Amino acid sequence: MPTTPTSANTTTYSAGEYAGVEDDAVIQAMPVLPASDWPEPPADVDPRSLVWAETVPGGGYTHKVLARGSTLRLTDVHGDACAHVLLYNADQPWERLNVADTVKVLWQAYLGEGHLLLSDQGRVLASIVADTSARHDALCGTSTLARNTERYGDGSPHGPTPAGRPLFTLAAAKHGLSVRDIPPSLSFFKGVRVEPDGRLRFTGSAGAGRSVTLRAELPLIVLIANVPHPLDPRPNYTCSALEVLAWRDEPTGPGDPVWSATPEGRRAFLNTVEYAQARGIA
Repeated sequence: MPTTPTSANTTTYSAGEYAGVEDDAVIQAMPVLPASDWPEPPADVDPRSLVWAETVPGGGYTHKVLARGSTLRLTDVHGDACAHVLLYNADQPWERLNVADTVKVLWQAYLGEGHLLLSDQGRVLASIVADTSARHDALCGTSTLARNTERYGDGSPHGPTPAGRPLFTLAAAKHGLSVRDIPPSLSFFKGVRVEPDGRLRFTGSAGAGRSVTLRAELPLIVLIANVPHPLDPRPNYTCSALEVLAWRDEPTGPGDPVWSATPEGRRAFLNTVEYAQARGIA
């Protein structure tokens, strides 16, 4: 195991030697660079096409810019991840995920394969192309500093029980965005259902190894906070590792069934393609 420099050897030379040793060290939760070195790429993916490979620990966050057409796969490794996700148009980040329209325009509050994630401009930011979990939530958003402080005693981003919104704030800042740019988010791998009387029922996880796969229909800024769902009734802060993989691919075209699954979805795709063609990224 490499050792940390001590006061006796903290010179620029020893620091350089230490950095060289650390370059080969791998911890459980870290991005793999280059992504093509990910040890277990999906069987149907050329490892050379990987552009993002990372394990996000419970209580952690990550972010990345992805090109139009990229495929993003999130996997609940141990069965207790909760991936809270925000999406922005990378070229014009004032265009961002609109959860209300994502639910309202498609007449469906429960996320799953074929669902389109819409922006506030009526365009498709991403589409869900595969889903083995079916335990997701588009109603509650992520946790807040006040709520986590009340429940766990601390909700700060560097504390033992970080909340989702403070982590989103850190991730957003890496892309020139601020807290005012953080809208309601989607949550994957922890389900919520609406009861006949209007109450929200937490349905939890579908189990370890489940995944959801998204396709970027525009260049995206992706922000992810892996923290417990705000309706999780367990008294302890419980959240396990999230695997994040992304690779180069193609955007949805007119021949794809999801393109014309609904009139509203088809219109959203046409809006998206018109925008992409005008900007030379179709």
